[in-house]
Amino acid sequence: MIDINKIRKDFPILNRQVNGKPLVYFDNAATSQTPQQVIDVIVDYYSNYNANIHRGVHALSQEATDKYEAARHIIQKHFNAKQAYEVIFTSGTTHSINLVANGFTSILKKGDQLIVSALEHHSNIVPWQMLCEKTGAILKVIPMTPEGELDMEAYDALLNDKTKLVFVNHISNALGTINPIKTIIDKAHKFGAAVLIDGAQASPHIKPDVQALDVDFYVTSAHKICGPTGVGMLYGKEEWLNKMEPYQGGGEMIDQVTFEKTTYAGLPHKFEAGTPNICGGIAFGAALDYMNAIGFDNIAEYEHELLNYGTKQLQDIEGLKIYGTSKNKTSVISFNLEGIHPYDVGTLLDKMGIAVRTGHHCAQPIMDYFKIPGTVRASFAFYNTKEEIDTLVRGVKKAKMMLS
Repeated sequence: MIDINKIRKDFPILNRQVNGKPLVYFDNAATSQTPQQVIDVIVDYYSNYNANIHRGVHALSQEATDKYEAARHIIQKHFNAKQAYEVIFTSGTTHSINLVANGFTSILKKGDQLIVSALEHHSNIVPWQMLCEKTGAILKVIPMTPEGELDMEAYDALLNDKTKLVFVNHISNALGTINPIKTIIDKAHKFGAAVLIDGAQASPHIKPDVQALDVDFYVTSAHKICGPTGVGMLYGKEEWLNKMEPYQGGGEMIDQVTFEKTTYAGLPHKFEAGTPNICGGIAFGAALDYMNAIGFDNIAEYEHELLNYGTKQLQDIEGLKIYGTSKNKTSVISFNLEGIHPYDVGTLLDKMGIAVRTGHHCAQPIMDYFKIPGTVRASFAFYNTKEEIDTLVRGVKKAKMMLS
């Protein structure tokens, strides 16, 4: 059970006003807000033990190292990775995907096939296009349906012995669709293909078990999960991480360096060149602890209530169309008002203190499919309320009246 009043007190930003109105923050799919408990961890790091990690023998370095590696273990436990060294700290989901794409440069050959879904964020499209240009591999696309779901029969038809890698998001950032990733993974494995799942949108709502999924790579960002920006995670099966070449060279990722030859460190350091976002990594662990204390089952149940309530209220507005109507979706509602550009709606809502996202949401192929320039996207988190949704609905009706 969610104690919404208690939870909202944890988020200082929810007390502020925007344009003279109480803030209604419905841009959670872009970035979540940060509770005081995580802010305190960030302040504590810079106030009490700010030091570089892994290299120092002095007390501050040892303390920072211990807490950074403890955070890695928190992440390992949360996602149920088999080994802590299968968790690679990155700057976020985009960095994680690019790391894997780079690692496959030496694995792929001309004519190999990669499969992507039509529901992807640009960060799970562009790196693979770049990889295909380098290697001569061919990119195939799983088409989508008018409901915003993947055409699984078409996926079956795409799979063959040339398929080497499949990459799909767990949840669509633009539509909220929850994809059947376990089925996608199992079918790909029958052809010996590896699977990367973009979990950036799923991680705030679902607690993935990477071993139960049998996924080869899973990526996410801390700033979607009540943590700071600039830090994220790549989970990779040990066997794949050992096959891949390092993404960057520099300090920390080496074993021995001479001018004749360099050998690389073992996992996870092989992929963690340079000084990392130490404070961010520690705060990432704190954010997961915070959300686990609330409980992901409780979060999912409450957010589903918000989704159903918001969908019903918005559907009743004449001329409003919702994009992404899968029965299996999370708390994202993308919509347009007939004859009105989404940017104009978003601008007017901001004047009322309501934060939504407008545009193509880094998912232009989805917008092209629907033949629209973009949508207004309201995305809910466990600290939002039905009363805030009522404010959104009043705001949309006012925008419609003013812009029609």
